[in-house]
Amino acid sequence: MTSFTYSAGPARVVFGSGTLTSLADEVRALDASRVLLIGGGRRAQAVSPLGSLLAAEFAEPVMHTPVEVTEKALAVLRDHDVDCLVAVGGGSAIGLSKALALRTDLPQIAVPTTYAGSEATPVLGQTADGRKTTLRSAAVLPETIVYDVDLTLDLPVEMSVTSGINAMAHAVEALYSPDANPVTDQLALEAIRRLAGGLPKIVADRKDVTARSDVLQAAWLAGTCLGTVRMGLHHKLCHTLGGSFGLPHAETHTVVLPHVMARQAPEVLARIAEALGVGDAPTGVYDLIVELGGPSALRDLGLAESDVDKVDPEAGALLHEAWSGTRPPQRGLPDVRKLTAQVVDSFEGASPRVRSLMQDLVRTLHSYVLRNDLTEQEWMSAIDFLTRTGQITTEIRQEFILLSDTLGVSSVVDVLTNSRTPDTTPSAVLGPFYTEGPPERPHGFDIADGLPGTPLWSDIRITDTAGSPVAEAVVDVWQSNEDGFYDVQLPDLDGPVLRARFRTDADGRLTFWTILPAAYPIPADGPVGAMLDAVGRHPFRAPHVHFMIAKPGFHTLVTQLFVAGGEYLDSDTVFGVKDGLIVDFPVQHGPAPDGRPVAGWRRVDFVFHISRSTDGV
Repeated sequence: MTSFTYSAGPARVVFGSGTLTSLADEVRALDASRVLLIGGGRRAQAVSPLGSLLAAEFAEPVMHTPVEVTEKALAVLRDHDVDCLVAVGGGSAIGLSKALALRTDLPQIAVPTTYAGSEATPVLGQTADGRKTTLRSAAVLPETIVYDVDLTLDLPVEMSVTSGINAMAHAVEALYSPDANPVTDQLALEAIRRLAGGLPKIVADRKDVTARSDVLQAAWLAGTCLGTVRMGLHHKLCHTLGGSFGLPHAETHTVVLPHVMARQAPEVLARIAEALGVGDAPTGVYDLIVELGGPSALRDLGLAESDVDKVDPEAGALLHEAWSGTRPPQRGLPDVRKLTAQVVDSFEGASPRVRSLMQDLVRTLHSYVLRNDLTEQEWMSAIDFLTRTGQITTEIRQEFILLSDTLGVSSVVDVLTNSRTPDTTPSAVLGPFYTEGPPERPHGFDIADGLPGTPLWSDIRITDTAGSPVAEAVVDVWQSNEDGFYDVQLPDLDGPVLRARFRTDADGRLTFWTILPAAYPIPADGPVGAMLDAVGRHPFRAPHVHFMIAKPGFHTLVTQLFVAGGEYLDSDTVFGVKDGLIVDFPVQHGPAPDGRPVAGWRRVDFVFHISRSTDGV
């Protein structure tokens, strides 16, 4: 069991396009009327929405929030009797607003224009005398965050990349924090997925609104994660590098991230790799940064090699790798994203449906191979299995259908295709032993044709979903004998047996004799049987009778009736049993309905409801 503590931030979040226009309403919602507007050049876009609420501006926020800058802003705040702070910009503007809120307890509205994520955390980093320190306090959390995707459309690609990777660092660190919990884990993984998918699209087209929206949402999720857990080695190193050596914040996070990741627990890295869609998380992030054109070496950010050991002697090896820009050693699986993309792109010329099916199949198969680190020997064994499945398949023995059945695929497809109308009888899998054109028989016919077994009288009605009888419906019936074999498996039989076609009368009714179905094993002498044996599964099907009901103007129903109390109802090997198809087959005494002299017989009475084509599926 996992124990954890989780606290969510109190901020109100307004997200969308053009949301900056709501700024005045958000200020009034905080019972404020005199705003200090904080930010660089981007703050100008907030002047008009604020209107008469704007009391003063501070246009000089500085990276790493030097305390002397905070003091200058504090003086402006006091001179203008400010009662609300509005920060428009990246981490510098929002950091200054948080520093002022800490000192004044004024309410804040943050309007991020980058992906820094500071707006969603109770963390404040401040620099004094060349040393950066951090603190956590709910007092620095903004009361409201206004995310306007439009404000990010002009964010330079280079800054978008480093700011986005900075956000990814928040999510990654949250996953291996001692305070990690199920809520932040899911937020962090979703943030990583969105960032990995959105940043390349922004690089390709800076004005891609959908990608900008995804990445901005990811930044919020990542910041929220970091706001609920303690920061670790990554942020410790980056704060030191920034505060002591003046390195740019987002760029430093971008360079350091893959090298810190390489030192984390394999199980955490595996989850990150899956979210990224790569085999190895640290190299996957490093390769993504390089692909996006982001910085990969601290030396390129201005750090002297002689200063590396001054940062943190215990992290010397890590920092030397980050200084030189060396790709982290690959401990996980190779990155095959480009290969997968090539295969996916090869289907672009197909029709839309075929393209969608094939591309998703390729992604799913490649992902399966990666997740399971499939060996060549294992894959060749799979190929051999499929080859033998094809070789044993004939018109009589459908081993591939059997494979689909035992993997539950047939039942899933059946549910998707036939179980979308709640008022109809549940459907069930067709199975491998149906044959086209069974012999048509009159009502009351005995389809067992003298085969041994407990006689079973079947009284069946077919109605529509309103309960009206469906006349002239074609009903195909088939089942196995008491030993579990269908007629197509018994070459010594003379013609079809235990299968027939009936037509309903004016009341939608049909009757016939058969024998009580028994549980039976599916054919287990082929590859599918070997697969079941290898995984310790039995090959048995619960006792049942097959029905296929068709009439023009109605949806065809393929289904089965299962004997209540029969064996394997809860472990049918093809997963075909549904509660609505389990039926009583009670023991009967006395004369049969058609006057036939029979002892120890059973009967089944059932009404099938089928839907008209106009009902929809």
